Amino acid sequence: MKIVFAGTPEFAALALASLHAAGVEIALVLTQPDRPAGRGLQLHASSVKQFAITHGIEVLQPLSLRQDSADPVRAEQARAVHARLLTTDYDVMVVAAYGLILPRATLDIKPCINIHGSLLPRWRGAAPIHRAIEAGDVDTGVTIMQMEQGLDTGPMLAMERVAISRFDTTASLHDTLAALGARMIVDTLRKMESGPLEAVPQPDAGVTYAAKIGKEEARLDFTLGAQQLERKIRAFNPFPGAHAQVNGVTLKIWGAQTLATDSGARAGQVLAADAAGGIVVACGSGALRLTELQKPGGKRLPASEFLKGFALANCCFD
Repeated sequence: MKIVFAGTPEFAALALASLHAAGVEIALVLTQPDRPAGRGLQLHASSVKQFAITHGIEVLQPLSLRQDSADPVRAEQARAVHARLLTTDYDVMVVAAYGLILPRATLDIKPCINIHGSLLPRWRGAAPIHRAIEAGDVDTGVTIMQMEQGLDTGPMLAMERVAISRFDTTASLHDTLAALGARMIVDTLRKMESGPLEAVPQPDAGVTYAAKIGKEEARLDFTLGAQQLERKIRAFNPFPGAHAQVNGVTLKIWGAQTLATDSGARAGQVLAADAAGGIVVACGSGALRLTELQKPGGKRLPASEFLKGFALANCCFD
């Protein structure tokens, strides 16, 4: 089976590597343009591009696939890619976290299947891993689906479930689901070689949407309950990183534990900040013990080490 692969971040690169290792012929790779990153804002290639170049696979990086774009540059790039797809010998397009919308013209060339990091129809959209942790879901998984014009609405070809542990962050759960998706897409293509797969329509009940994560969401509001805040801290690790202000300084909060004790103190008040009690902060209900923090320009540190260089006793988070 020959494929065109469309994807951008590490989640997609792992799937691409798995397909390559399985001997799937990859005719062409589509990925997003190089982006500025790091302190020097130098252009960096996506994880998918890096893998493709290393293994001699041709890469195209259009700004858009919409031929009707109002931007003439984007429209011209889209027309060029469309023409290339029409002349490329492939059986199916595999899509994983590509980041660009596939218009009807692209979907109509050959079948398109997507690797999605949730149990559809729950968490359609851009940030299914973050939102599953933030919502307190007990499980999630990967769905392989046929693509159509709706947002993650296509019929399902395969689905596997994994538990979300109370220690999972978006980083750890991402790695679990990326590995699962990489295995599942190889299995799915092998089954497709033997004949059409049953495509199961998504149920109408249980639809939720995983909106893109905004940096402004990561500021912690200690008037919320401790359990809700702890989930946010895990959901926003590693990006965008939960944070809160104390005495005008923004601290990143990378880890926390919930405490059932309700002190009656003002939300955000630091109740303890020493080696014995750790860093405990009052919340709207319950309290949080902060376990890993980072000050501007500093390293991520366990609370005991952080307190050696940053006093928090008698402080209050804004």
